[in-house]
Amino acid sequence: MSEFDWIVPVILTVITAATPLVFAGIGELVTEKSGVLNLGVEGMMVVGAVAAFVTATLTQNYFLAVAVAALAGAFMAFLFGILTLSLMANQVATGLALTLFGVGLSALIGQDFVGTPVDAIAKLDIPVLTDLPVIGPILFGQDPLVYLSLVMVAGVSWFLYRTKAGLVLRAVGDSHDAAHSIGYSVIGIRYLAVMFGGAMSGIGGAYLSLAYTPMWAENMTAGRGWIALALIVFATWKPGLVLVGAYMFGGITILQLHAQAAGLDLPSQILSMLPYLATVIVLVLISKDESRIRKHAPACIGKIFHPAA
Repeated sequence: MSEFDWIVPVILTVITAATPLVFAGIGELVTEKSGVLNLGVEGMMVVGAVAAFVTATLTQNYFLAVAVAALAGAFMAFLFGILTLSLMANQVATGLALTLFGVGLSALIGQDFVGTPVDAIAKLDIPVLTDLPVIGPILFGQDPLVYLSLVMVAGVSWFLYRTKAGLVLRAVGDSHDAAHSIGYSVIGIRYLAVMFGGAMSGIGGAYLSLAYTPMWAENMTAGRGWIALALIVFATWKPGLVLVGAYMFGGITILQLHAQAAGLDLPSQILSMLPYLATVIVLVLISKDESRIRKHAPACIGKIFHPAA
């Protein structure tokens, strides 16, 4: 047995820990690029998780389960849109309320499914390729959602910077008044962006309950929605850096698990807080460079649009 055999399992666990962050992060990035700040990512993720788990348990159809999770997340985001875009409620307060609502709703829906077993989403098994040493299981032995997360990052990057629709979305986020003055539907565009973000958060939640830990438990997102929000600032609103940040935070999550398994003489609570401590430290360091944030952040983020103004 090679002394490097531990590398593959570690990389595989980092990928699984990072994938839900990739989905939630890339969805929230599109939302914020349109000028909307939705702090309800955690709530949308946990509702997506329970929706996927219940659907998979009742139907054994994982494709349908992921689709239902995306719809559940999009519906939660739609509710957020009604309150903030149509009724012009405060986005920060509404996002926090959405998280609280999502946590409570998911607990209610999933109360009869706690402890119910379900098979994890099957991983690919390509003859010859999957059996290759080291790179085989890493590149060709993942479940379909891992590949979908990478496709979504590439697709969002292409959409934002290579298409007219992406240019319009960014224009709405940078100057909604100017976009409105030349005939673009600011509210309509923001609804679509918000609902896309909700759908991606829902899929991120589905990954947790169907692949990462194939089970349902109340509040199983465990703060990942907040980490996804921090990723956007870390990535300075760039899709590629969202992917890098997600894998970095995924690695920190796995690090604390391995530290506990190795019997490191530290309280388990301190080890469990490492990913969140890292999030705070990163945000503090990034916040010191205000010019960098102002340069890349959408200028209208969090601002209410008044069409009549």
